[in-house]
Amino acid sequence: SAATVAIIPDDEAVDEVVINPADLKVDTFRSSGAGGQHVNKTESAIRITHIPSGLVVENQTARSQHANREHAMKRLKAQLLEAERSKQAAAQAESRKLQVGSGDRSQRIRTYNFPQGRITDHRVEGLTLYDLPNILQGGLDELVERLSREHQADELARLTEAA
Repeated sequence: SAATVAIIPDDEAVDEVVINPADLKVDTFRSSGAGGQHVNKTESAIRITHIPSGLVVENQTARSQHANREHAMKRLKAQLLEAERSKQAAAQAESRKLQVGSGDRSQRIRTYNFPQGRITDHRVEGLTLYDLPNILQGGLDELVERLSREHQADELARLTEAA
């Protein structure tokens, strides 16, 4: 049989979306639709572009530019919040996948061979220790050190690939 364990941090909820006004491009234009002379003469519709993310929100439901701006900002904040939550969920899923793997029986992590007093960690190439009784008593220092070095090397390789 096989068992998997994942350690996942608490969700850091984004309570309030703070938008730097310098990150916004605000355009006003004449709204379309019913309204007669008012919509033809006043620029009451709003288009807000969030430059860092590229999100664009338009609003022309209200008669006043101020009300349309307020509605557009609410919609933009909601979209930014949803994008941030999606990004956090993807990062959490990736972290879980890295920790758990596939959970398949064929995915070996560590083998304990009691007759030979040997422990082999399959995640690190060539990591075989012949001190099983000491390891079972809590002497994990060498094992943890080798796994930590391997993890650091993997992270450096992953960051180098991303750059």
